[in-house]
Amino acid sequence: MWLSRGCVKAATSSVGRRLSRAVAGGRRKSHAAAAAAAAVAVAAFMPEAAGFQGVRDRAGLHEFSVASKENFWAAVARRRLDWISPFRGVLDCDMERGKVSWFRGGQLNVSVNCLDRHARGSPEKVALIWERDEPGSEVKVTYRQLLEMTCRAGNLLRRHGVKRGDCVTIYMPPCPLAVASMLACARVGAAHNVVFAGFSAEALAERIRDARSSTVITVNESVRGGKVTRLKATVDQAVRSCPTVRQVFVVMRTDTPVAMTTADVAMEEEMMSEDVVCEPAAMDSEDVLFLLYTSGSTGKPKGLVHTQAGYLLYTALTHKYVFDYHDGDVFGCVADIGWITGHSYAVYGPLANGGTTVLFESTPVYPDPGRYWEMVERLKINQFYGAPTAIRLLLKYGDQWVRKYDRSSLRTLGSVGEPINTEAWEWYHSVVGDGRCPVVDTWWQTETGGICIAPRPSEPHAEIVPGMAMRPFFGIKPALMDGQGQVVTSDGASGALCLTQPWPGMARSIHNDHQRFVDTYFKTYPGYFFTGDGAHRSEDGYYQITGRLDDVINVSGHRIGTAEIEDVVNHCSAVAESAVIGCSHHIKGQGVYAFVVLKQDAQEADLASQINSSVSNKIAKYACPDHIQFVQRLPKTRSGKIMRRVLRKVVERDLDGLGDLSTLDDPAAVQEIIQGHRDLCAKQEKSSSSSSSSSSHDDGK
Repeated sequence: MWLSRGCVKAATSSVGRRLSRAVAGGRRKSHAAAAAAAAVAVAAFMPEAAGFQGVRDRAGLHEFSVASKENFWAAVARRRLDWISPFRGVLDCDMERGKVSWFRGGQLNVSVNCLDRHARGSPEKVALIWERDEPGSEVKVTYRQLLEMTCRAGNLLRRHGVKRGDCVTIYMPPCPLAVASMLACARVGAAHNVVFAGFSAEALAERIRDARSSTVITVNESVRGGKVTRLKATVDQAVRSCPTVRQVFVVMRTDTPVAMTTADVAMEEEMMSEDVVCEPAAMDSEDVLFLLYTSGSTGKPKGLVHTQAGYLLYTALTHKYVFDYHDGDVFGCVADIGWITGHSYAVYGPLANGGTTVLFESTPVYPDPGRYWEMVERLKINQFYGAPTAIRLLLKYGDQWVRKYDRSSLRTLGSVGEPINTEAWEWYHSVVGDGRCPVVDTWWQTETGGICIAPRPSEPHAEIVPGMAMRPFFGIKPALMDGQGQVVTSDGASGALCLTQPWPGMARSIHNDHQRFVDTYFKTYPGYFFTGDGAHRSEDGYYQITGRLDDVINVSGHRIGTAEIEDVVNHCSAVAESAVIGCSHHIKGQGVYAFVVLKQDAQEADLASQINSSVSNKIAKYACPDHIQFVQRLPKTRSGKIMRRVLRKVVERDLDGLGDLSTLDDPAAVQEIIQGHRDLCAKQEKSSSSSSSSSSHDDGK
């Protein structure tokens, strides 16, 4: 049958339309299937995302967490924490007054979230691996054992009068009973104040007095790097100037007996008579969980206040998603419990997630530079979290100490405490991680409670740029501020790093001084949290931390205020005044450089060793000046302010960057300091050269 041209055209057109509709329908189904698959994938990554409208990928999940922060954190809190009483409100915030509270009306117990709920389901699962100083002598503690230890300690504290609202000072090295003591405080409703066991008696006493502790927990001795330190003796000296202290609980780390006073209690012996069940206190979300003292620019350490629910939730979430932690993994955070890293990622974060966490008692080079990697092989560690200072130190010993051991268990490598330089990052990634483990360079502070910026979480296989923290965590929205206090909106720019909105893990106050909290973190840029750090945002929108903007030095990841060191130096009888700045250090990241003016007729001989001894005794060894330059006078403005900017430029050898010196009272002082710095450098280089020559000669023998 013949068809006209019109009929043929119409038929063809009809077929084409049906074909187009079929193709379009197929595409829609394909797009819908892809969207559904993406939604399933993001829900598998974070189950709460199934209830977040419009979230289709991990980038969308972050956008939702910032734009709908209350919905995001409420969903996460309901799913990931066990509540005694549910919270009624999510967030109450006034950033300008430094007033922040999360999960109002909610009640819970942190120790129950870290222990009981895991011990019920998996009592024999390992909670802690105590990596003692001697390799191969590790001790494993199950969730059942840690719960029993915590309950006995909690009952002991209660029997000795420790009650809700008290603050217990803990001066101990990393060990299971230190963790149990922290959790026992949380169980009975007392706050804890963990003081790094390397601090001097004077520094310890200052923190005990400010916390108003009536109870101290310590050990007879600590063992680190083959060296024994008498901690009980340090506590004895400290409590003489602490009238609030009524009792000191003493744990026996070694077999060496110690003199016990009437105020001392043999903790382990007394715990054995306590019951293994301890009723947990119902704590409000915003009750104090712990104080942790960190240095500030005024010289007086500040006791940052962290509270219950928000802190625990934030550490748990960051621990899981930054490090890609999965059930059954062994998490190796080698930080001391005396620092916030040890609190968040050796104790609370891993235990809240029901994980297995390592407590590292030793040093990176004891008994040799392979210690970390021998431990990784022996304990089958999956995530390793350490400081750039240690990485730079180990890099100098060569690859052989790493390659000697099997590191195939490692999946994620982490860096914490300070920005990691590119050379150390590359070595960490290519040698330690065999080029297969992502390196997460994490930025956060004692004040933030947990990690705020890190390369992960991100889309699978997303790029990681060496030496950059990169991506804000869920709920974190950074901003860069210029010199006029305006937000920098462009990429490829630098400024003062601020956070624009509250997050659950942030500190709530400074103990006994909320106004200082406001002045330090909220006054500089009203409506923003000022971190004190500078940052650069790349053209791709990634963040790189450029360092401190205030007078705080970051030594091996430990922040110390310049004023605190100056105060000790100035107390030396021969010193008239001093100025301390941070300087570049190839191992520690930052070192301490002290300019010292002597009193009339005072002699320089042996004074450097006296200054270092004084700083070691009154603060800690890590705060000792690496360089001491004796000067006739310091560069000051006419109003008497020391121009530390000028001193930094001299030490950095950036004389072109000295800038306008017309405001100085005596510009000639700068030239004297420049020449003195040159002389000191020449002297140190000559000494270093002589030492190397002598060492080579000795080796030749």
